[in-house]
Amino acid sequence: MKAKYYGIGFIIVLALLLITSAAFIVNETEQVIITRFGKPVGEPITEPGIHFKMPFLEEAHFFDKRFLEWDGDPNQVPTKDKRFIWVDTYARWRIKDPLLFYQRVRDERGAQSRLDDILDGEVRNAIASHDLVEIIRTSNREYQPNEELSEDYAAEISVSIKYGREKITRMILEAAAPRTLELGIELLDLRFKRINYVEEVRKKIFERMIAERKRIADKYRSEGQGEASKILGDRDRELKRIQSEAYRQAQEIMGKADAEATAIYARAYNRSADSREFYRFLKTLETYKKTLTPEDWLVLSTKSDFFRYLEKQSGR
Repeated sequence: MKAKYYGIGFIIVLALLLITSAAFIVNETEQVIITRFGKPVGEPITEPGIHFKMPFLEEAHFFDKRFLEWDGDPNQVPTKDKRFIWVDTYARWRIKDPLLFYQRVRDERGAQSRLDDILDGEVRNAIASHDLVEIIRTSNREYQPNEELSEDYAAEISVSIKYGREKITRMILEAAAPRTLELGIELLDLRFKRINYVEEVRKKIFERMIAERKRIADKYRSEGQGEASKILGDRDRELKRIQSEAYRQAQEIMGKADAEATAIYARAYNRSADSREFYRFLKTLETYKKTLTPEDWLVLSTKSDFFRYLEKQSGR
């Protein structure tokens, strides 16, 4: 009885092994090639679902149906106008014919290696066939004159391009696509990720840019100093004008005041003899106050008008 159960169990296990080795699942993002002893058999499986193969004899190879990435290594490439630049590119591709793909490159690693050879070579050929300005710019644009830029910069900016960056990448794509189709690969897009000068040239360009900016800064600084001198000159001239006007007005006011005081004195002097005598007395006191100090010694005649009031004072 036990032997019977063991036999049934063995059959069940063997059936499960056969089913698991024969059945496989293909999802929406995959496609499969079946090989028997390393050789492809049948058509590629591209429909998702459960599929079957001969257990232990056949093997399923899964390939991605989605867009895949190719990221090239930066390379130093000379342009047509003999300028050495670093070019970094990337591309998008997909497996169009999985059977041909398996026969030619086997897997994605082999595909990446073949794409390195094809795309790097086409990029080098395109860069070497065009000037740097064609690779950097996409289209012509109207040049806006700028007096701050030197003639060399203005000449570089105003250059008209024939192809441009966009067309050059399309040319690379068109040249490389037939070669990738032979590998079962459809090349979808290719772009320049980054373009830059090599280190030696980059230093010279930075030095040139710094010198250009210093020239512009010196120009602004010179214009600012000239404007500052003009403002200071206008300020000093306006200050002198205000001071002169103020002095003139002050002198006019003082002259009017002196005239008014003289008129008052004259009216007081002409009133009577006592008034005239009192006026003389006040003016003499003012003179004493302004001219004499306690340390002064005077030698005066007794008939001097200056001494007259002092004599009267001493006579009392």
